[in-house]
Amino acid sequence: MKSDTKPHLTRDHVLALLKGMIRIRRFEDKCAELYTREKIRGFLHLYDGEEAVAMGVIPVLGPQDRIVATYREHGHALARGVPMTKILAEMYGKSNGCSGGRGGSMHIFDAAMNFYGGNAIVGGGLPLAAGLGLADQMRQERNVTACFFGEGAVAEGEFHEAMNLAELWDLPVLFVCENNGYAMGSALARTESQVDIHAKAAAYGVEAEVVDGMDVVAVESATRRAVGKIRESGRPYLLECRTFRFRPHSMFDAQLYREKAEIEEWRKKGPIVRFQGWLLDNKLIHQDDIDALLVEIDAEIAEAVAFAEAGEWEPTADLARHVMAEVRPAPPPPPETAGKLIEMTYREAMKQAIRDAMLRDDRVFMMGEDVGAYGGCYAVSKGLMAEFGEARVRDTPLSESGFTGAGIGAAAAGLRPIVELMTVNFAMLALDQILNTAATIRHMSGGQFGVPLVIRMATGAGKQLAAQHSHSLEGWFAHIPGLRVLAPATLEDARGMLWTALEDPDPVLIFENVMLYNRTGKISANAGPVEIDKAAIRRPGRDVTLITYGGSLWKVLEAAEQLATDGIEAEVIDLRVLRPLDDETILSSVGRTRRAVVVDEGWRSGSLAAEISARIMEGSFWNLDAPVGRVCAAEVPIPYPKHLEDAAIPQVDSIVAAAKAALVRD
Repeated sequence: MKSDTKPHLTRDHVLALLKGMIRIRRFEDKCAELYTREKIRGFLHLYDGEEAVAMGVIPVLGPQDRIVATYREHGHALARGVPMTKILAEMYGKSNGCSGGRGGSMHIFDAAMNFYGGNAIVGGGLPLAAGLGLADQMRQERNVTACFFGEGAVAEGEFHEAMNLAELWDLPVLFVCENNGYAMGSALARTESQVDIHAKAAAYGVEAEVVDGMDVVAVESATRRAVGKIRESGRPYLLECRTFRFRPHSMFDAQLYREKAEIEEWRKKGPIVRFQGWLLDNKLIHQDDIDALLVEIDAEIAEAVAFAEAGEWEPTADLARHVMAEVRPAPPPPPETAGKLIEMTYREAMKQAIRDAMLRDDRVFMMGEDVGAYGGCYAVSKGLMAEFGEARVRDTPLSESGFTGAGIGAAAAGLRPIVELMTVNFAMLALDQILNTAATIRHMSGGQFGVPLVIRMATGAGKQLAAQHSHSLEGWFAHIPGLRVLAPATLEDARGMLWTALEDPDPVLIFENVMLYNRTGKISANAGPVEIDKAAIRRPGRDVTLITYGGSLWKVLEAAEQLATDGIEAEVIDLRVLRPLDDETILSSVGRTRRAVVVDEGWRSGSLAAEISARIMEGSFWNLDAPVGRVCAAEVPIPYPKHLEDAAIPQVDSIVAAAKAALVRD
């Protein structure tokens, strides 16, 4: 074993360790006081008692190593070197905070320090850390990602999914479990059948060990061993640091679940008391040293309070900042001359889009269930693994939250992942990662971190797959700020939207209707990128505007042809982009035709159609000659029998009827 895997307990080093722990403790004591004075609001989770873990682990890491923390991350941030002034200002919610005041106590971010923030979702940071490690592995960089989490997180599926991925793919991640014995108010023995957390990791093949989390030297020694092994082997490692939080779970917690005697017993062996006493007993330091440290730390805390108090509140005019990137690259221009027209399926257009992207940019890779030799559920990626290799076309376990979170982490580290979720139904298992991390990290970090990834998924009914495989949930995702949501219906959009989406600095979701994969058509051989901001008028008309997207486009176009035989000229709008909606194109069309019908394969209640109808009423009410019509899925789970499935979703005859009804409502 190399000599640098053991701590060197020089005078300077032990003073640095002691100062770091006391600094965290006294800062948090001040935070508790400020909370009672209502300077800090919301949830406040203090680190009191666990300081040896942060100070034993984080100083061992290098500046290029990354840290993923929890909602109790103030100690981690201080140990990493995030300025105390900026941390406290963030906890105040001031614009001079390290996240611009957008994250608050539970979401401390600092890109310059490779500090990827606290995460308020228990276990939510574990897949993110796996993805950061994946990015380092794919770039052959010898960095380590340290991921902190509490013992309560081991009950979450994301813990198990992250362990499996880390071991399966040999990811360079140091998992640090701060086992303080209580997940909120539940003792570990009440919630876990196996209370030895290192044993859970070992069951996946991850090397793991237990360390006394109240002994800073023991933690540092274990961390040096772990980091040395990770750098040498590239494989994951878990430290179970057995510690104890002296304060309640949060400042809201009455702490009725623990006896005061238990807390006092742990305080006697607290990390600061223990280390400071050992240093004094062995005359490695003197009381004068401690007194000098306290003066220095208290002065720093006073400076941080003054900094936070003097900070400005962000003006409400800036409310919408950092939801999406303020600067987006313009898509490359289309070819000057059209190429030869070739016939292909929608499936092949999607495949060529993925292939082109991987040829253009070596940061692009694809992962999902069975995307390799099998080609995914709808064979979109068939053959790509043979061409690009298993590292760039990566089969995943059946763990949507885990591999989606890993994609988010890889994107945050600078790669361009394409994540395939087999169907929209399975996306529900990844909703936490999509909603709580991908869509929010830019905002919570004050614009420091973005997630430039693409998530593809099949959607829609029509193949007799019954209720659990026939959903149209695009409207759910279109509800979420921070996402861009696309629904390509044509070959050109299937091939070109992915190109532009992969250049976008924010997460893009692409919904591919299952009824389109086998649809054939002609497309230019040199078809290029397609904008992902605007709706398209697929058929001009003067009498009524038919608004739709995805697989329903072709039904609506057929309905428009039928209406034309009766002298009714319908204008057909293909939304293409479900978030953000192109209000200008919609309202301009309705302003001309004075009538509108929205066709949406989602359920009527709370649907995307309802949102579009509301926007038309808000923006074009006085131009309307009839109420906005809607043709949506029936309010039933999609049935299996073909005749019932057809009856449950929009069809040409119902679209024609709705358009004609709008025309008689003068």
